[in-house]
Amino acid sequence: MKLLEDYLLKLNIDYNNETINKFEKYYNLLIEYNNKFNLTNITEKNEVIIKHFADSLYGYKFFKETNYVADVGAGAGFPSIPLAIVLPNVNFTLIDSLNKRVNFLNTVKEELNINNITAIHSRVEDFCNKNRNTFDIATARAVASLPTLLEYLVPLLKVNGKAVCYKSTNVDNEINLSENAFKKLYCEIEEKFDYSIEDNFRSIVIVKSFKECNKCFPRGGNKPKIKPL
Repeated sequence: MKLLEDYLLKLNIDYNNETINKFEKYYNLLIEYNNKFNLTNITEKNEVIIKHFADSLYGYKFFKETNYVADVGAGAGFPSIPLAIVLPNVNFTLIDSLNKRVNFLNTVKEELNINNITAIHSRVEDFCNKNRNTFDIATARAVASLPTLLEYLVPLLKVNGKAVCYKSTNVDNEINLSENAFKKLYCEIEEKFDYSIEDNFRSIVIVKSFKECNKCFPRGGNKPKIKPL
């Protein structure tokens, strides 16, 4: 996995042979389980390294000093599993509404011996009812537009916690559409980090919670998607 090592060096992430072996096992499990049910349309090894592993790791600097992270709509484990591999002292809770994906995540946890992840089968609205204001960071990648995403993430945050949102570079329009969400959820943009990965232009938007939001959020009935704030 020379390509992955190049990215780890570029991002100033410490690693050893065990780190690389875990990523190798993760890739093999991803392909094996992808044949049983669809986890990703990207399966060629270098493409997985670039578009899944490295892209997840570009957020490393935002997670390395934190304690408790919620990954909403975790899917096949991006960004949290790559981050959990290189940040063994950070605790990641991966939430997904499909049990087959949660089973996959638990298999990855067991096979890679990653003790700092917990996979939860739940809709985020239900999970939030019991875990409101609990996490230092809530994150998501390729889940929803920013106004919808913030309604799922921000209620999980402690005051001064941060939503770390992995987005493509058309995010400026999404930010403009999020003004009402910022107001209703008591949060604000702290930083927008733009980067390019093999000519794929990406952004990570950091949104800070400055006050506990109303307990009516997130709304049920799929309203955050059907009628965003």
